[in-house]
Amino acid sequence: MGAGGGNRHDAVAALRHTPRAGDDGQVSLPHGVIIAGGRGERLGGVRKADLRIGGRRLVDRVAAALGPVAPPLMIAVGPEDDGRGRRDDAVAVIDLAAPVGGPLAGLAAAVAALEARGIGDGLLMSAAVDTPFLPDDFAAVMIEALGDAPAAFAGWGADFYPPNAIWRIAALADLPRQILAETAPRSLKGLQAAMGARRVDWSGRCAADPFLNVNTMADLLMLAKRTHPTKA
Repeated sequence: MGAGGGNRHDAVAALRHTPRAGDDGQVSLPHGVIIAGGRGERLGGVRKADLRIGGRRLVDRVAAALGPVAPPLMIAVGPEDDGRGRRDDAVAVIDLAAPVGGPLAGLAAAVAALEARGIGDGLLMSAAVDTPFLPDDFAAVMIEALGDAPAAFAGWGADFYPPNAIWRIAALADLPRQILAETAPRSLKGLQAAMGARRVDWSGRCAADPFLNVNTMADLLMLAKRTHPTKA
């Protein structure tokens, strides 16, 4: 059973059979980017991707939860690639040369990387690397919830998590140039508001908030307890 309470096999099957046909009628997988450019200042400057919960690196936990994506998986590493937080099946994407950082810069870097490969259509899944309990059915649920919207992001009750989202790549076509021209919204939250993104509430799907993230050592210790639940 996954963090979302659903069966992993069913989630992957649903993902593979969600209609995303191209001009040739072939059903394609979404692209994927793990937002991993944070400097981890409140964690002593460690790269969050390499932190471990339940014996697994955060980047590996998130990649597994995202499930099948169009290769290669992208990892947005911030303004420079220092080699940490890497995976054999992934490529690092570096922030564009602009005075913008954080998750917005990571998303823009992923869009620019797709554009460089001639990809301007389809879907892009994004997830924060410090979300160790991302639901196994995250992609399948978000694809279904997207409907005809340009984007959708995850929420839990009153809380919301802009980096954990799904995007129509075509709706992001201008983002890299807006970042370079300094005309883009200042955050993912602002971008999603401007796009009219849908909010997908997961509070009815999971027993606990699956999007809680790791910003401090206290967060890391608290979330680690989920892998070792207290016996009654």
